[in-house]
Formats: sequence, structure tokens, C-alpha cells
Amino acid sequence: MDVNQVIVKVLEDIGVGHVFGGSGQVNASMLLALRDSKKIKTIIIRNEQAASFMACGYAMFNPKNLGVCFATGGPGAFNLFSGMAVAYSDSLPILGITGYTSMNQRGKGALNESTGLSRTPDSHAMFSATTKKSYIIERSEDTCDILEDAINTAFEGRPGPVHIHIPKDITTAHVPNYRQIHVHISPVLPKSVQILKAADLLSDAIEQKKKVMVIIGYGCIRSEADFEIKTLINKYQIPYTQTMDAKGFLPENSPLCLGVFGTSGDQAAVSYFKDADCVLAMGNSFAQNATFGFKPDLFKGKKVIHINIDSHEIGKVYKPDVGILSDIKPAVVAITEELAKRNLLPLSIQLPKGKFFEEAPHNGAKKIYPGDLVRILSENLPKDAIVMGDAGSHMLWLSCFLQLNKNNRYQNPGSFGPMASNTNGAIGVKCANMDKVVIAGVGDGCYQMAGFELLTAVQNNIPVIWIIFDNSEFNIIKKFLLNMYNDYAFMSFRNPDYVKYAESCGAMAYKVSKIDEFRPALLKAISSNRPCIIDVVVDNEVYPIFNLGSK
Repeated sequence: MDVNQVIVKVLEDIGVGHVFGGSGQVNASMLLALRDSKKIKTIIIRNEQAASFMACGYAMFNPKNLGVCFATGGPGAFNLFSGMAVAYSDSLPILGITGYTSMNQRGKGALNESTGLSRTPDSHAMFSATTKKSYIIERSEDTCDILEDAINTAFEGRPGPVHIHIPKDITTAHVPNYRQIHVHISPVLPKSVQILKAADLLSDAIEQKKKVMVIIGYGCIRSEADFEIKTLINKYQIPYTQTMDAKGFLPENSPLCLGVFGTSGDQAAVSYFKDADCVLAMGNSFAQNATFGFKPDLFKGKKVIHINIDSHEIGKVYKPDVGILSDIKPAVVAITEELAKRNLLPLSIQLPKGKFFEEAPHNGAKKIYPGDLVRILSENLPKDAIVMGDAGSHMLWLSCFLQLNKNNRYQNPGSFGPMASNTNGAIGVKCANMDKVVIAGVGDGCYQMAGFELLTAVQNNIPVIWIIFDNSEFNIIKKFLLNMYNDYAFMSFRNPDYVKYAESCGAMAYKVSKIDEFRPALLKAISSNRPCIIDVVVDNEVYPIFNLGSK
């Protein structure tokens, strides 16, 4: 086998079912090896940036999945950077594979050269700065060793992206020493002394009937710790809130659920947190939106236990009373077992009211009120459905007014936050979850950046539903400028006829101008099992509510 064939064989052996990429001269021979695979479906995109976002989606809700994207060298490779940066900040195991200049042509200005020589950009330095590790295969006999190290690095500890350059003359070189690679991920387990300290804090708070709360972050999803967390909170009746990244991980209609916590979170969560005595934060990075803009005294007067798989995250923003370096699941199991040794009665605390989902319909809006649109979406989501929010005001409307109770998931673009990431990431999510309904809630600005990948979805029969919040402006940036300067500029733009566009691509489409038109369109889109756009004209003079945090 040559290098291309070995790479494909290794990806097959570790269970990769889809890869996402674009064609180009430097990596063209790899396409032949992918074509011959019986186990991997190759999705060829319109722009390589979309491939990186799709790879992120493929790994997002499936912790054992390796997202794989590929591109030719030079400009194709550079188009992957946005998705690799998302994976780096959002803890997603991604393998990026790109072409590279042959040894005997380096420094001569070869087509697509990015060696850093003779005024060419240095892609190795750039990928090294955007991933956990970047490699160059210079000898075919190193192929298996490099693949093994790269894949283990992607999953080890806090997951993240890795990258491999393959020089053009190496891609078809014979690999004399092929072997199966071994994925051996060492679990990150908690130290018993930290578990004991955490159990002591929780035990004292529960025994004294103080206000205890749990903040659930995305790390809980990656750890697949839903059963273990439910066991803990149900046994001691501990109220919980979830960040936007973990929304829906536990049911939001539970009497213990306070809603979403953060700048655009539910008032119930903010009110309860204000008087909380002890906070157990699990899988959190304390992002800007989840901390009211890094409010310095956010945890003043509270005992804080912070569990995270990355030591850098513990104390990065707020110094906890107890920091536990661990994967979430074993830490929660250990804390629960320690608490079971003590004679503790469950808490009995009256929870405050105030959730966006419970608001009455907003009939006074000039056009469709975005929150009402999202509430109808919630009420009609099938079990296990996944909703992706892209960057913008629609992301906040989704976070506020979605109520996820049927093992549903929601994800926004994360701290790096590029527009269009989940417009295309939803395609990768669907490839990893073909048995689940996948819906992308996107702004018209986001969709215009990358909506041509609708053709990719149609060509490959990937039935994602895109709900476009159509307000003909960059709504959240407009609100930001109004708040700061009482003025704004360059916020509006024209939209195409999305129905005609979708139909020309071979997809289904609906135009929704009245709120009572949305539910029928949504149900038809779900039952069709085809790529579909629902273009919803929403009010552009209303904005998501921003909490200022506890006083």
C-alpha cells in the first residue's frame, strides 16, 4: 500500500465513517484511495472552510468520533484554519490532512508552496499554532507512527485538532512497514484528596440546608456523564443550570432545572445563583457569555468546586475552593460514592420562577417575534433531535426560548465563534447522526456566507433543515452599536429569494411570513427527510434580553 492507501485503511480501522474535503493538485491522488474505500463516505465540499466545520460537527456530539477534513496544499489548506480553531477552542478531536511541496521543489516557488521559504507562507508554523500538534510525513516508513501519534494526541486529555502535511512526492510512495495503529487513551482520573475535599464542601452545605447548585458545561457531554450527574442531583435534590454549550444535556422541564445560566440566560438561574452558597461547576471554561463578561466578583461569598479535564482551565478565570483535574464521569462517580458514606438528607429548596420559554406569546411584534418561532420549534422537536445555532442574535433567541426535554442537544459556535460555522457544521452533525433530525438555526448573514453547501447536502442526500432568521441585517451587532453609541452603520443587506435558490439546488423550501405558517412548514420539512430551507421573516426591531448578572 502507498501512503494514501495506508491513511484510508487506518481511518477505516478506527471507525471513521465520513471525511470532508476538497480536491486540488497536491492531494488529488488521495481522492483515488478514498474512492476505493467501502467503509468511508467522502463528502466533497464547495469550499474547504466548510470541510473543517463539518469535521467539527462530526465529532461534536459523538465523543468517540474523529472528525477528518482534508485539502490541497497552500490556499486549500489555509481555508481549513477557521474550523481547526473552532476544534482547538471547543475541545473537538479533528484530524486535518493537507498537501505539501515535494522536497526537491521547496524554496523555488512551486505551485501552492507554503514551506516558509523564499517568501512563501509557513503553513507548518500556522497549523502548529492552531492545533495540538502538526506533522510532516517526510518518509513513507514513518506514516503509521505519525498517524498513531496524531490520533492519540487528538483524543488524549482535553481533545483537540491535529494536522498532518503530506508532501506531493510522498503521497504515492510505498509504505514498507504497514501495521495497525493502537489508540490508547489514558483516562484523566481525579485524585482522592480532591474528591474528599469536594465531598466535604458539598456535605456541609447539604447538611446545613444551604443553597447548592450545579452548573453543567460541555465537558459533561464529551464525558457522556448524564446518568452519573442525574444520580447525584436527584439523590440530593440539587438544582442545576446548563451553559449554552450543554443546553438539553439534562431535561429542561425538570423541577430541578433553573434554565440556562449566563448573560442571555434565564432569570430563574440568575436569581438562584445570586444567593447560592455552594456551586459545583463541571466541564466549564467560564466563558464570557456564561460569566456576565468575566464579572470579577461573580463567585464572591460562594464555595466553588470546579471539575475540568484541562488543568489550565482550573483557576484561569476564577480560583475555586476545590479544583479537580479529571474527566467528569469518574469525578462525579467518586463524589457520589463519598457522599453516600454520610447520613445526608436531600435538599428541599423553593426554586425561583422566570424562564423565557414560559413567557406568553408576543403578539405585539410587527413581524414574527423570534422567541415565539423558537418556542414552536421546541414544541415540535422529535426525540433526540439536534439543534445548531450559528453566531448572531438567532443563537441567543435559540438559547433563550428553546426548551429541550427529549434527549435533545443544542450547540452554538463557542468562544472562537465564527459566523457560518454551524451553518455547515450541521452537515457533519447529520453525517454522524443519520437517525436523528438535525436543524440549523441560522441568521441570513450567516447563511449568505456559506449557504452554497446546500448543494453538497443535496448531492450527498444529507437531510439537514436550515431555519433562516430573515431580518436583512446584522441584528446583534446593530444592537451592540446602539447600546454603545446610539447609532449604527452598514448593518443592512439584501436577501435573495431563498425558496427559488433552494429549489434550483434540488432542495425543498418554505417561506414563512406569519407565525401560524411555521409549524406546518417545520413538520413537512421533518417528514420529507430531504435538505430543506425554511425562510422565516422575523422582526428586526426586537433583541434578545441581556442579564447583567447578580448584584
